[in-house]
Amino acid sequence: MKYVSTRDNNKSVSSSFAIAHGISEEGGLFLPETIPALNADEFSKLCNMKYTERAEYILGKFLTDFTEDEIDYCVAGAYSGSFEKNNPAPLVPLGDNVEMLELWHGPTCAFKDLALQLLPYLMVTAAKKQSDGKNIVILVATSGDTGKAALEGFRDVENTEIIVFYPCDGVSPMQKLQMTTQAGKNVHVYGIKGNFDDAQSGVKTLFTDENVKAVLSKHGFEFSSANSINWGRLAPQIVYYISAYCDMINQGRDLSGGFNVVVPTGNFGNILAAYYAKAMGTPIKKLICASNKNNVLTDFINTGIYDKNREFYTTISPSMDILISSNLERMLYILSGGNAKYVTALENLLKETGKFEISEDMKEKSASVFYGGYCDDEQTLKTISDTFREYGYLLDTHTAVALRVYENYVDETGDKTTTVIASTASPYKFPKSVLSAIQKDVPAEDFEAAYKLSEITNVTIPQQILELKNANLRFNDVICKNDLKDAVFSSLGI
Repeated sequence: MKYVSTRDNNKSVSSSFAIAHGISEEGGLFLPETIPALNADEFSKLCNMKYTERAEYILGKFLTDFTEDEIDYCVAGAYSGSFEKNNPAPLVPLGDNVEMLELWHGPTCAFKDLALQLLPYLMVTAAKKQSDGKNIVILVATSGDTGKAALEGFRDVENTEIIVFYPCDGVSPMQKLQMTTQAGKNVHVYGIKGNFDDAQSGVKTLFTDENVKAVLSKHGFEFSSANSINWGRLAPQIVYYISAYCDMINQGRDLSGGFNVVVPTGNFGNILAAYYAKAMGTPIKKLICASNKNNVLTDFINTGIYDKNREFYTTISPSMDILISSNLERMLYILSGGNAKYVTALENLLKETGKFEISEDMKEKSASVFYGGYCDDEQTLKTISDTFREYGYLLDTHTAVALRVYENYVDETGDKTTTVIASTASPYKFPKSVLSAIQKDVPAEDFEAAYKLSEITNVTIPQQILELKNANLRFNDVICKNDLKDAVFSSLGI
């Protein structure tokens, strides 16, 4: 299996190169030249496997320059003892036709754990093949959850430094606390005066700055990424969609007509992983892309026009407060039939004008796979309230967006096909917002809100959240969005 860049497919690289470097030198994203298919016999075998075994098998299809022993070592290190009941991605039924795919039972209570517990092992293994002894500097832009999950995953990993940038006013207080109290000798955290798009654009600029890369190389460092622009972040996410299908088959669900998948997403990585699962042969019918009020992806799916020239909203689902969805670039490459020059032209238009429109052929291909919808904060809170009242099930503010968009989809289409909804975070990462959906009286302090929420709902607060209450604050630097380079050099002692 070889990998090419979305902006230059004239040369191909190995999976270890793609993972170690994170992003191609001209700024494109790596993706596999071909998508491996799973046949009926393979799906039958996967149904009889544990989650870790499924992960090893599926990753083996993509990481062909890793040995079987190396993949086994990486998966075992990532998933053994890291998730509740050793079950990283359990399904919980919600009514007759819906399964909630709970992806937040890991160390940081967010879906990013399923990839970011594994990525350090993949990256260290890849670096031994590729990096010529240099120390890896992991740059991360986060809208809330990736930062903590990456910090936890790379904490004290040998020969790595990790630097995280988050919008200082664009994450929940609990998300901020998770990052600013992070332990580890090799971790660095900065708030920025700006939004997630500012952080993401700044990080991507550093990746392609030849002067910065030269300074790093001189001091024995090289960049890589833990964002979903890194293929090593995206590949592990494919596993849980295939695993969900296997689990539903084992439950006896009739999936002869396929099933739908709903994903709350801002950066398009999580739903792109579901697309890859579909392309590998998993019988997914429709991919339902759920957005909050920052509905740039909804408009793109419905019109073929991507336009980030709009008001940016700070919402109660902050991990989706994004207007530049970097992983969409991989989907553009796929929809265009692998036309790297065309993708480059679109990305240049986005950079220069903030807008582009895809061809009619690409619009048709996209519409055959994706449905786009969104809801605002008021609808999000109502969905949390209604769902708890009807089912006794407590949603976080992102999963609630997904459920509301799914309900709108059913109302619009009448499609009641079995559906998997990606549940992306514990409600206790956003306790004040979630509590406000249940009752009007909300304490001013996050932990008091969490205690009250638990008292009312009988839903246990994760220990990882409780431990934050007495954690020591380590990082309180807030920088301008144009000062990321100085922060990197300062963190590395350059």
